Amino acid sequence: MAGSVNKVILVGNLGKDPEVRRTQDGRPIANLSIATSESWRDKGTGERREKTEWHRVVIFNEGLAKVAEQYLKKGAKVYIEGQLQTRKWTDQSGVEKYSTEVVLQGFNSTMTMLSDGGGGRGGGGGDDRGSGGGNYGGGVGGAAPRRGGQDNGGQSSRFDNMDDDIPF
Repeated sequence: MAGSVNKVILVGNLGKDPEVRRTQDGRPIANLSIATSESWRDKGTGERREKTEWHRVVIFNEGLAKVAEQYLKKGAKVYIEGQLQTRKWTDQSGVEKYSTEVVLQGFNSTMTMLSDGGGGRGGGGGDDRGSGGGNYGGGVGGAAPRRGGQDNGGQSSRFDNMDDDIPF
């Protein structure tokens, strides 16, 4: 195999509101906690079982971070595509710690709102100006992930005039 692939796709629900902090130059970085669940029926007891995994997601893409900050709320269902990255640091006690996160940055990242989760309507993403590539997530209802288009600065104006004439 000539190359490798580092791509993560998650469809899950936010466990809490996004935590957004800003870089020194004012760019937003959003942290999400996304739960994914699988369920099955126990063969021995017939009882329904469920297992939930929690995923740390960090959004460095400026447009997507603005959408997360403005529209995502606890409980919202979201589709994301990003890359898996592991950070290493030393805590105050001198112990080395590791954290594995799904990172959304550059043009390889996507975020689509699958439900409003009490947080309002879906919105578009934006481009990561540092990467030179444009990427957009967004949608309303159960829309599929979208890519391409014009930079709208994280505004939802592309969807304001949405009518029922959807071509599928």
